[in-house]
Amino acid sequence: MDFKTQGSSLKVLVIEDCEFQSWVLLAKLRRFSCQTTRAKNGREAVDLYLEGKKFDIILCDKEMPIMKGPEAIVKIRSMGSTMGSTEVKIVGMSADSNATEEFMSVGADMFVPKPMDFEVLEAIIKEVINKKNNGVV
Repeated sequence: MDFKTQGSSLKVLVIEDCEFQSWVLLAKLRRFSCQTTRAKNGREAVDLYLEGKKFDIILCDKEMPIMKGPEAIVKIRSMGSTMGSTEVKIVGMSADSNATEEFMSVGADMFVPKPMDFEVLEAIIKEVINKKNNGVV
């Protein structure tokens, strides 16, 4: 299946401090022809937005050094539509299955437990592509 949308692949930001978890997730995303960027903590992710970078999807871990995932989501969402932070689909991820409420209360669109299922990732990508192709985003 071709996951490219209108000639360009989705831009996905992975915010994850664990090298192995990042590697696995980035490898899965490349199978879907996504352009990937990794931030090792929330501060790096916020800095990418401040530099003018825009993403279609953010996959955000909860527990990280320097700035935790939920705090980064609050900061990214507060940047508003001029920074592309309101349209981006933000997915909170954690091995802590009780993190759902924390992520949803700060502006995440959904929560998935770690490790993320390949099928769940595929569904998220399809949803964002469909929205882009239908002009919703």
